Amino acid sequence: MNSSVLLRLMVMLVQLWPCSLSMQNSSAQNTVQSFTAVRRVKRGWLWEPLFATEEQISPGPVYIGQLKSDLDKQDGNLKYILTGEGAGSFFVIDEYNGTIYVKQKLDREKKSFYTLRAQAINRSTQLPVEPESEFIIKVRDINDNEPQFLDGPYVATVPEMSPEGTSVTQVTATDADDPSYGNSARLLYSLIQGQPYFSVEPKTGVIRMASQMDRETKDQYLVIIQAKDMVGQPGAFSATATVTINLSDINDNPPKFQQRLYYMSVSEEAPVGTTIGKVFAEDSDTGDNAAMDYFIDADNSDVFNIITNNETQEGIILLKKRVDYESKRRYSIQVKAVNRYIDEHFLEAGPFEDTTIVKINVEDADEPPVFTLESYVMEIVEGAMSGALVGVVTARDPDDDDSPVRYSIVHSTHLKRLFSINEHNGAIITTEPLDREIASWHNITVTATETRNPEKISEANVYVKVLDVNDNAPEFPKYYETFVCENAALGQLIQSISAVDQDDSAEGHHFYFSLAQEDANSSHFIVKDNQDNTAGIFTGKSGFRRQEQVFFYLPILIQDNGTPPLTSTNTLTVTVCDCDTEVNTLYCRYGAFMYSLGLSTEALVAVLACILIFLVFFLAIVAIRQQQQKKPPFSEKMEEFRENIVSYDDEGGGEEDTEAFDISALRTRTVMRTHKPRKKVASEIQSLYRQSLQVGPDSAIFRQFIAEKLEEANTDPSVPPYDSLQTYAFEGTGSLAGSLSSLGSNTSDMDQSYEYLADWGPHFKQLAGMYSSHRTVGD
Repeated sequence: MNSSVLLRLMVMLVQLWPCSLSMQNSSAQNTVQSFTAVRRVKRGWLWEPLFATEEQISPGPVYIGQLKSDLDKQDGNLKYILTGEGAGSFFVIDEYNGTIYVKQKLDREKKSFYTLRAQAINRSTQLPVEPESEFIIKVRDINDNEPQFLDGPYVATVPEMSPEGTSVTQVTATDADDPSYGNSARLLYSLIQGQPYFSVEPKTGVIRMASQMDRETKDQYLVIIQAKDMVGQPGAFSATATVTINLSDINDNPPKFQQRLYYMSVSEEAPVGTTIGKVFAEDSDTGDNAAMDYFIDADNSDVFNIITNNETQEGIILLKKRVDYESKRRYSIQVKAVNRYIDEHFLEAGPFEDTTIVKINVEDADEPPVFTLESYVMEIVEGAMSGALVGVVTARDPDDDDSPVRYSIVHSTHLKRLFSINEHNGAIITTEPLDREIASWHNITVTATETRNPEKISEANVYVKVLDVNDNAPEFPKYYETFVCENAALGQLIQSISAVDQDDSAEGHHFYFSLAQEDANSSHFIVKDNQDNTAGIFTGKSGFRRQEQVFFYLPILIQDNGTPPLTSTNTLTVTVCDCDTEVNTLYCRYGAFMYSLGLSTEALVAVLACILIFLVFFLAIVAIRQQQQKKPPFSEKMEEFRENIVSYDDEGGGEEDTEAFDISALRTRTVMRTHKPRKKVASEIQSLYRQSLQVGPDSAIFRQFIAEKLEEANTDPSVPPYDSLQTYAFEGTGSLAGSLSSLGSNTSDMDQSYEYLADWGPHFKQLAGMYSSHRTVGD
């Protein structure tokens, strides 16, 4: 038998064959002999079962087993060697006889078995006599670990009044000992605290209800569960866990009123919606199970109403209809409180509602007068004389003292007063005749005041309807423009007419049309009544002549169907037109308009031609003046003399804006000027003046001209831009006339004679003409 087979056999024996911890050498020897007897067939290892018990305590090494080779002659020639897990530290072997000992305590929870290798060698040759063989030492468990509850703390909830046996929750403990060996890891659960309300299953740790419990009595319980290993045997380890069990609420309690009788009061002056009082019914349940609704008995539900305050669960009684002390002074109502949500499982416990009685006293108050009607509707015929009776309003004091009442009308300050009222009897009369066509309805506000207490006032609306009478005759709805052509045929329709009436006819308006009596025999036109409130105007002959008569005035008689009927005469103007064969109405209108102005067509064409000629002449004059404005005042020899005027159309900014100007735009090729601030304009002008003297003849004319221009620019506030610089200088030198500048001149134009300009030649002819009458250049 080879070593591997022996090893597997040994492992099987280790797992299946328990040995006592106090194994003696004699018994071990017998075991070896028995194995030897079995294995004498072939050379190999001889084993004893090898078991090591954890936490063995002994003054010295503890024997756990022996191994030997069947070649061992017990002469000390063989040497046993042990290697592998724990060899030398936990386990040692006697090299002469193969006995294995454990030196230290073993912990199965840390390591449950060890794998080692054994070898036997010849001491003389140091050669193995057996092949190296592997074997296992299994650590046998002892009860050295306490149970533990790892999922705590435990909290569970169960509905109150749950039946006996209802599962609440389950607790589970764990034990680190070997559950497959002995009872070290077999736990047993028991109840330390919680009787007689709860119980626990010993093997599973399931907590169950042991009796029905009422949350309103106690809503929380602390249950202590114990777990013991070794199936609860003496010496076993144990652990405890606390379970907090809460009872959830169910609707098992009806509402209960705190009082069986409530007393309240309300003033007869209280408006609708006034809170009269509150009632309250208690419910031992919580949340939705305590929610309730309040109701009032049907007999008084039209006077009072009750609503539920969902936060406080109070019933609030409100006034639904005004009460009257003189009519009824006391009310007795029944209020009912009913659970909003009812659990069907507890219907047998009785109705989940309660009732109470509320007595309400009506308090007397000084009330304002009361009108017999909330509003009055009265009628009066239009046109009635001033002082005509419209109607009567009536009010009385509802109190027992029955104070007299005075009436008045609330007049608006911006409306005309058409009515008045008798302050003693409430009779309303007109102050002037009424016209239905102006206003068919009038709204009046009447007040009634107690004479003993003027602060008590009440109002009523009075609606006055003005009845219609036939006082308006029918008339044309608009102005008709009627035309007839000269070549119109007999019986041709030239106009359709209708009528309107401001009166209100109960049966509907019906109008009748005809020619007035004074024109009834006219043969020019005919009026045909269509019997539908319209009529047609037809020609009574063929052919009309504008040269003979341009306008015809037809008096149309219109009659309504009122009682009595009214008639009116409306004049229809018919204009004769010169029409073509297609009867062009637009042309007819145009011709009528011209005729009304007293102009013929030829005259109108002439007028239009004159207007056109005048317009062309006017435009020509405007164009010529614009060209003259663009032409320089000195048209001759402009190449020798020029005025440079530079203007800037800037707005705002004042003197600071000049800082942004590019002064180079004001410079000429011969005169260079430097930029200076606006506040030094006068000095700059003087500098420019001095420069101009260097390039042109010295003349007082231009000096005076520049001075006047500067004065105009400084004194005229209406000429923008306000910050501008005007420069006048010559171009070129060597003028025969010399300098024309008037800068620096101390004399006025009135003191100078300009007759010498006529001697300068034709180039200065225009200038000599300008100054011949002692005018200045600036003029």
